[in-house]
Amino acid sequence: MEILGLDIGGTGIKGAIVNTKTGELLTERVRVLTPQPSTAENMALTIKEIIDKLDYKGEYIGVGFPTLIRDGIVQFTSNIDKSWLHVDIAKKFEELIGFKFFPLNDADAAGIAEAVYGKTKDRKGLVLFLTIGTGIGSALIYDGKLIPNSEFGKVEFKGDVAEAYASNKTRKEKQLSWKKFGKNLNEYLNYLDMLLSPSAFILGGGVSKKLEKYAPYLTIEVPVIPSEFLNAAGVIGAAYYASKEVESK
Repeated sequence: MEILGLDIGGTGIKGAIVNTKTGELLTERVRVLTPQPSTAENMALTIKEIIDKLDYKGEYIGVGFPTLIRDGIVQFTSNIDKSWLHVDIAKKFEELIGFKFFPLNDADAAGIAEAVYGKTKDRKGLVLFLTIGTGIGSALIYDGKLIPNSEFGKVEFKGDVAEAYASNKTRKEKQLSWKKFGKNLNEYLNYLDMLLSPSAFILGGGVSKKLEKYAPYLTIEVPVIPSEFLNAAGVIGAAYYASKEVESK
């Protein structure tokens, strides 16, 4: 199937049309800034802009969304406008835009891309995928299957939530050197290793493209691998998720 995948983050919204059989991007990956405030109405206008740029003629859209989602409903709003709390994402976007939407957590979307098409496809055991961006999203993958709705960026760490210590947003706001950021991330990964004992960590999000800048400070024994799809992972996974939901109907 050819489906539009959207990856909505706290700072940017990315989209591309994806061949869900192969995971290949069939168009350029369009990125626009997440509107502020990030209300449903403002997001809808931005999504329409992406749809128009890509000239998408399909009927289904997969969307990775920066929140925990239970039965399609937003559970918290730390990285989006508070008006989203307890909103049915698919219903809201369908009312405003008119396509059939299939929402899932943005980190889970990226994790699915890795599990189906990427580096974890043939890896056995537990793998933890982390998106290091505005916050820290997580996706647990066991024997190539997604275990949804993990939120390891929200665990208590160093007297706050972990993403306040080791996210890319924190790096920028506190003007941390790559050395300091790498050491912070290394502490966080060691903590997750103690909790979960994964066979590997896979890093996505903006900083995954710059792993060489902080890799020397990651002394954890567990392999730390950059996402195969880098910033496209969420788009690919969202489209794949939508295709599976359509097929199951």
